Amino acid sequence: MSCPICEKRKVGRFCPAKGEQICAVCCGTEREVTIACSPDCAYLASAHRYEDQHKREVPADTPFLEERLPPGTLHTHQPLMAALAFTTAKVCTTQPSATDPDALAALRALAETYKTLISGIYYEKIPDSPVQREIYTALTALLDDLKQKQAATGTSDTLKNQDIFYVAIFLFRMGLLRGNGRPRSRRFIEFLRGQFPQAEELKREEPRIIMP
Repeated sequence: MSCPICEKRKVGRFCPAKGEQICAVCCGTEREVTIACSPDCAYLASAHRYEDQHKREVPADTPFLEERLPPGTLHTHQPLMAALAFTTAKVCTTQPSATDPDALAALRALAETYKTLISGIYYEKIPDSPVQREIYTALTALLDDLKQKQAATGTSDTLKNQDIFYVAIFLFRMGLLRGNGRPRSRRFIEFLRGQFPQAEELKREEPRIIMP
């Protein structure tokens, strides 16, 4: 039987995402590119372990690369970082089509919006993609809620736009390092989910495909 993707080579691996046998070459070249791989796929897990053995660098043309995070920023604003990470993971869990590039685009847009706010200008950078826009909207709604609660309690430790900007670019960089650059990868999303193992909102549905 020939591979349904290339229609040339013999099949040799069962693909949970496609629900059928494919060849090893197409598994390697189309994985997380044209195939939305299941996180439970053994071949995907093996590929990710191999990737983990090779250090990934942030690309030289990465936005905000010139920005330096002030010392202590992440420690001081760890609850904010956790809230943004959880919200991103939550939206991506409810959206099976969401990929790492979607999460990264939303975080980048959030950082760009808050960079303008720091300068005193409000110019919202809303992504065009529906999934990216949903993630971005959930993040901004979270931040608006946090600010309103702080204003209501009259706390002196207010959430500053600059702090939000720095946390957003940190998460954006983390996504670049945790991902693998493949267009349909969910490595970064799965990493965020893994930070909240007890959260019911982030539980993934059990696969319905029975492995042969």
